[in-house]
Amino acid sequence: MPEVPRKARKASLALAATASLALLATACTGQSDSGANDDASKETTINFWHAWSAPNEVKAVKSLIAGFEKAHPNIHVNAVGNMTDDKMNQALRTGGDKAPDVISSFTTNNVGKFCSSGALVDLNPFFEKSGVDPEKTFPKAMNEYTQFDGNRCTVPLLGDAYGLYYNKTAFAKAGIKAPPKTWSEFEADAKKLTIPDGDGYKQLGFMPDYHGWESTTEHYFAQFSPTYFDASGKSNLAKDPAFEKGFTLQKKLVDELGGFQKLEKYRATLGDEWGPKHPFHTGQVAMQLDGEWRLGMATDAKPAFDIGVAPLPVPDDQVSQYGKGYITGTIAGIAATSHKQNAAWEFVKYITTDTDAVVGFANDIHNVPSTLAALKSPKLKYDPRFKTFLDIAADPDSTTTPASINGGQYLVTIQQFGYDYESGKEKDLKAGLAKAAKQIDTDIAQAK
Repeated sequence: MPEVPRKARKASLALAATASLALLATACTGQSDSGANDDASKETTINFWHAWSAPNEVKAVKSLIAGFEKAHPNIHVNAVGNMTDDKMNQALRTGGDKAPDVISSFTTNNVGKFCSSGALVDLNPFFEKSGVDPEKTFPKAMNEYTQFDGNRCTVPLLGDAYGLYYNKTAFAKAGIKAPPKTWSEFEADAKKLTIPDGDGYKQLGFMPDYHGWESTTEHYFAQFSPTYFDASGKSNLAKDPAFEKGFTLQKKLVDELGGFQKLEKYRATLGDEWGPKHPFHTGQVAMQLDGEWRLGMATDAKPAFDIGVAPLPVPDDQVSQYGKGYITGTIAGIAATSHKQNAAWEFVKYITTDTDAVVGFANDIHNVPSTLAALKSPKLKYDPRFKTFLDIAADPDSTTTPASINGGQYLVTIQQFGYDYESGKEKDLKAGLAKAAKQIDTDIAQAK
């Protein structure tokens, strides 16, 4: 599946990219020092660096570029694929004729660094000049994760939405008639679906551990709609009750489904996230928190059961918001070192706001479209179950994790506390949250 290398690289490169972006803080300049003075109507060639590498992904990028060049015959695009964030960062820092004018990154966690360092130009002036309103163009969460402190240095280019996959056959055997809408229903279903087998499980209702593939803190907590930072930029981890509720829910699931040690022992026997032996594919786990790409992968694995897709549950007191989820995705931006920024903008505008272009790319890559118009386009081609993710992306209650000046470091701190809390190493939730919040504030202060 095309999504496998994309997602795998996205996860493995996040921390490396966070670190390498620190180099940019003193090396890059803003739009005023370089090239928003070029004539986009004249013959020119721009460089586009992206990370897609699978054959059908590369084919999709070529098709996207062909559509642009047909609409703008004077602007030629030289695409360079399979580029890691580290390579992009180095090129953004040094510039030159071979450096990218436009980049596309899988790492949304680094938007804060991209914007604050000046590596990418603020796109707000370009949007205003073109008469495009980002708030009316992009889904709310996508609009949020592409800017930092009023600087919109990136723009969404396809997205990922997270929901719940469930084994319909197992549900029927357990007498469960519909996917859970609230966390209390989810908890009850997870227990019903769990079939012990000695020291392990014949079937586990859900793997709640934070190491359980996509069951990370940010994916759980999105359903509680937390506020990660207060108005002054300080961590809200110990103040917003959403975090305490999220950690409490997950720990309760861990304890009720067998305890951390038993679950980890079982998890060690299961297949990996990207292979055909993923435990949801094999029926060893009956429910799975995952992104839209899992549908194609699970279908290709030809499981011996019917696959169901639904939004993740919400807290019992937020049932009116059922349908929301966690949103992230690919971002695009224009290099501050580029001397062809107007031509680069024509390309960025086309690939991120032209409805047919976005729809065509989404169809080819099998990700969620990144504009409100594209999400509703009749030209979208998808498995009927995929519509769940389109709806999650369009839902104004869906959330994301906000940009930070030091990238995703605050999420690493929260996740690490999650590991300590679920395993019993940290027993005092309130004290642990306060300690983690203090660490987040310290790290951000040092990054400024």
